[in-house]
Amino acid sequence: MSSDIPLQTVARAFEVLDLLEREREAGPAEIAELMDVTRSTAHDYLVSLEATGFVVREAGTYRISYRFLERGSLLKYRNRYFHSSDVVLRKLSEQSDELAQLGQEEAGDWVMLHEEGDLTSVQTGTYPGFRTPLHSHAAGKVLLAHLPDERVDELLDVDELAAVTEHTVTDPAVLREELETITDQGYAIDREEQVIGIGFVSCPVIEDTELLGSVSVACPTGRLEQDEYRAELIQNVRAAAEEIAVNYRFY
Repeated sequence: MSSDIPLQTVARAFEVLDLLEREREAGPAEIAELMDVTRSTAHDYLVSLEATGFVVREAGTYRISYRFLERGSLLKYRNRYFHSSDVVLRKLSEQSDELAQLGQEEAGDWVMLHEEGDLTSVQTGTYPGFRTPLHSHAAGKVLLAHLPDERVDELLDVDELAAVTEHTVTDPAVLREELETITDQGYAIDREEQVIGIGFVSCPVIEDTELLGSVSVACPTGRLEQDEYRAELIQNVRAAAEEIAVNYRFY
C-alpha cells in the first residue's frame, strides 16, 4: 500500500474490498491473516463497510454487495458516449456476426463500457468495467496512439511493459513504432495479445478533436487471418466509429 495516500484508513478499507472481491467471501480471521493485522482490526473494517451497505454479512462471512453494480450501472447509463454508441454497437455485431465492444481510457487502462454479440462465439473474459493496460490489445492501442505525446511518454517510461499473454508487445520502443503505424492507418489489429485464440480490430472514436474512446470487434484469430474478412471487419469498425462520433455530436 502506497505511503503517500493521505488517509491510510480509507486505503485500508479499499484493500479489504479488493480482498473480498478476490476471495469471493471471507471472515475476520481470513482478512486479518491476508492483511497482517489483528482479528479485531479486520472485524472493525468489515463491520464499518457493512454499515455503508457496500459489504453484506451472511452466515458469519462477508462479501461485496450489489451496491457496486448499482453505482457502476448508473455511471455507464449516464455516459453520453455510451448512449451515442449502443445502437451502433448492436448493428456492428449483427453485420460482422462477431462480438463488438466499446471502451474508453481511464488512468492508463482501457475500460470496457459495453459489448454486444453472441458471448458463446468467442470467450474474451470481459465484462462491463473490465480494464486492461492500453498497450495490451488493439482497443487500447488506438487510444494510446491518439493521446498527447507527454501522456504517452508518461505511460511508456518503463523498461518493460506488463505481458497479458506471450504475444503482448512489452518493449516500449517496438510499441512506439506500432503506434505510428496505427496513427497513419487509422485502426489497430492484434493477434492473441489479450486473449489466446482471439484477435481484435479496433478504431478510435474521435469527434472534432476529442478522443471519446474506441470501438472494436473480437473474433477467432483464424478468421482474422483471412484477408477479405479482415478488410471487411476494418471497414465495418471504421464506419461504426464514424457513426458514433456523429451521434455524439448531436446527442
